[in-house]
Order: sequence, then structure tokens, then C-alpha cells
Amino acid sequence: MKMSENNKWIATVASIWIQCSSGASYCFAIYSSTLKSSQGYDQSTLDTVSVFKDIGANIGILSGLLYHAVTDKQTGVGSRLRWVYVAGAVQCFAGYFLMWLSVTGVIYRPHVLLMCLFMFMAAHAQTFFNTANVVVAVRNFPDYGGTSVGIMKGFLGLSGAILIQIYRTLFDGKQTTFLLMLAVFPTFVPLVLMSLVHTNPSNTTNDKPHLNRFSLIALIIATYLMIIIIFENIFTFPSWAHILTTSILLILILSPIQIALTAQKTTQQTPSPALSPLITASEEQNSAPVELNLVQAMCTVNFWLLFLAMVCALGSGLATINNITQIGESLNYSVVEINAIVSLYSIWNFLGRFGGGFVSDYFLHNYGLGRPFFISLTQGLMVIGHLIIGSGGSLYVGSVIVGICYGSQWSLMPTITSEIFGVKHIGTIFNTIAAANPIGSYLLSVQVIGRIYDKETKIGGGSCHGIHCFMLSFYICAGVCVIGVVVSLMLFFRTRGFYALILQRRLKHLQE
Repeated sequence: MKMSENNKWIATVASIWIQCSSGASYCFAIYSSTLKSSQGYDQSTLDTVSVFKDIGANIGILSGLLYHAVTDKQTGVGSRLRWVYVAGAVQCFAGYFLMWLSVTGVIYRPHVLLMCLFMFMAAHAQTFFNTANVVVAVRNFPDYGGTSVGIMKGFLGLSGAILIQIYRTLFDGKQTTFLLMLAVFPTFVPLVLMSLVHTNPSNTTNDKPHLNRFSLIALIIATYLMIIIIFENIFTFPSWAHILTTSILLILILSPIQIALTAQKTTQQTPSPALSPLITASEEQNSAPVELNLVQAMCTVNFWLLFLAMVCALGSGLATINNITQIGESLNYSVVEINAIVSLYSIWNFLGRFGGGFVSDYFLHNYGLGRPFFISLTQGLMVIGHLIIGSGGSLYVGSVIVGICYGSQWSLMPTITSEIFGVKHIGTIFNTIAAANPIGSYLLSVQVIGRIYDKETKIGGGSCHGIHCFMLSFYICAGVCVIGVVVSLMLFFRTRGFYALILQRRLKHLQE
């Protein structure tokens, strides 16, 4: 296939497929019981291993540094981009394969610290795949960064549910085999497709309609998965039903290739002015924009405002899902209801990832409304979600609100990073800001929710039932999100002149 400027569409499809296979870290609940029993762990030890999963999946500084090292320092084009995927593939295979060897007894039970290392490696691989795909998407579609990042983050959010559907079709009930599957499948897909993913600094006309079609496919897959999850929690699927539903799912996942082929035929290359980044904390008035590296970005107020906003939003959202089972039990939800809420949370997470980018693109291009406003808006909604959960209201409603708002941060944050600091070092900078996720989760999940819940269980003689188990914790989470609203509004007002300039440039370009 001829590699022309329009082949960024093939790159987009390849990235989508890689994202669909990269969310193994979201599947921990499937094999956690086998890991616990085979290694003789208690719940506290298992939680410790799980923490290293969260750290590995969210600390992607090394992947950002590697991406920058293998790309051209002037253009940012990655001629050796494959090394980012190779680094991720090696870690993915090594981490899950060593866990599989441990669980099956091929190697003697490793020390807990070694198992934590295996888990960290396996989850850390995800950051390499995600960094390459997200940064390439931002570079290939500079005018629609929110939509393109939303697509990539959205498919990553769906990947856990996709991998679980494949597992239930091929290896249902064989949790140890699922670990081997996670060692092989997410390693194989990026290695096969990595040569198709490339950056292209040129722009083409009519990008948005084709991106919208990718978005539509994502929504269809999310809806289809939601229906499957609901029915699987109500009925027992025979093997033929699993095969049929998974076959349809795979057809839907493969369908974006038709969009790419159509886009190649209908789009034409055209020059388009690049969006200039906002640079330092002192240049709100007037200053020449430049591309910032990580150290320079960390010397700005805007970096820390965005980081603190993410600590509040991501931390409270992850703390919610980490404790959703215990919350359901304390409020007397059935096991079936809790499983449905946990399974559907990935769908709400997807809708947030997709919607945050798509909606912010629309308001930016049509009204010049800065993306930080949507961080404020979604955190304001998270306040409502946390209050609903804390007051003993519907856990379904509360989890939907928190899930959507949590997911939206994952498309808003990388896009904002590329816009206010530039795309040259985006991989390193947004992965550094992503460290807010495990930091916020540790502070709110362990230090707040965990401590308060343990205190309540001691009072209750080893168990806790009722609204009081989590009321104070989620009122605190709501208060943290109020702080996040204030912080993100500060970032919004500091950057609104820059985003207004984006609208002016776009209107001028359209007139020309």
C-alpha cells in the first residue's frame, strides 16, 4: 500500500485496534481470585499487588521519554516509533507470562515484592501503547485533538470489556489460561500493527466527517457491549451464544478499516495553520509561543493547576470504582446487581472519554470555549454523583455520573496538555500529569475511604451495613471535587484568551 499523506487513516485504524487489545489492566477482577488462592495471599496482600497495577498503568513518564527519544527533534515525526511498541510488548509478555508461571506452579511462589514487580511490568506496558497511539492521533489531527484523543481513549476504555468477552468465549472459567492469553494477545497485536502507525504533519480537508464515523463505530460497540453485559448478568449464555455475540463484536471492531479506505479516496491535502501553544505562566498578556519540555512545563502555574485538578477528579473517580463492591454490600445490593454496576462502569467510562473530547471540540470550534471549562463542568457533576452515593441514593445513578465524568478527564487532559504546552513533548508531559490518578486514588481510597471504613467495621464487630459506612468518605470526595472545580476554573480563565485565538484563527482559515 502506498504511504501517502492520507494513510494517516490507516494509522488511525491500526491505533484503534491496538487500543482495543491494550486494556488488560482493567481485567484484574477476572483472575484476582486465582492469584490470591494460588499464592496464599490474604486480601490486604492482594490489594497491595493491585496498587502496583494502578501505578504501572498510570505512570507513563518512561514511555513519553522513549517516544521523544525515537522521534525527530525538529518535526516530532517518529521514524523509529516501533521501538515504543516493542518496549511495551516486551513488558506485557514478561509481566503476565511470569504471573502465569507463578499461578500454574511452574515456578515456585515468588516473593510478594516480585509479584508486585510482575504486575507493575504488565500494567506499565499499557502506557507505551497508549502514549504512541494518543500522540500520533494528536499530531495527525491537530484541529480535532479532542475528538481524536477521545476516540483513542474511548477504545482503550472498552478494551477491558472486549478482552473479557473473548475470554468468556474461548476460556470461560479457566482463569489461569486467561493470564496466558493476556501475555500473548496484547503483545501480538501491537507487534503486528506497529509498522502501520506513523505521524504525518500534513493536514487534509474533511477530516471531521470521517472522525465522526470512527466515533459512531465506538458508540455502536459500546452499546452492543452494554447489551451483552446486561444479558450475561440476567441469563446463562450457552457456548454458541458466546461464539455468536463475540463474532459480531469482532466484525464491529474490524469495521473501521472501511472508513479508512473511504477517507483515503475522498480527502485532499491542504495547508492549515498549526495551533500555537500557550507557554509560560507570565505570558497571558502577550508573548511568543514555543514548545515546552517537561521541566519547562513544570515551572509554569498552568501545569500545577492542571495536575491538581486531575488529582481531585481522577483520584475521587478511581477511589469510587475501587470501593464499589463494598459500597454495594453495605447498601444491601445483591451480588448480581453489584456485578452489573461494576461491568457497566467501563461503558460509562468510555462515554466520558469519548464525549469529553467530542463535546469540547464542538464548543471550542464553534464558540471558542476553552477545554478547561469542561473539567470544571464534569467535576461539578462529580460532586453530585459523590453526594448521591454518600447519602445512600441510587448506586446506579451515582456510578453513571462518576463514571462518565471520570472518563472525560482522560480525553480532556491530554488534549489540553498538547494545546497549552505544545505537542513536541506531549507524551512526557501528559504522562507525568497522569500520575495524579494513583496519587489521588491513594489519598482518597486508602487514607480516607479505607481508614473510615475500617473504623466503621470495627465498631460494627467486623462488618458494616448502612449509609454511615461511606457517608463521610464520599462527602469528603465531593468536597475534593469542589476544590477541583475552583482550580480548573482558574486554569480556564488563565487560558481563555488563548482559546479565543484558536477560534479566530479557525474562522480566518475558513474564510480563506
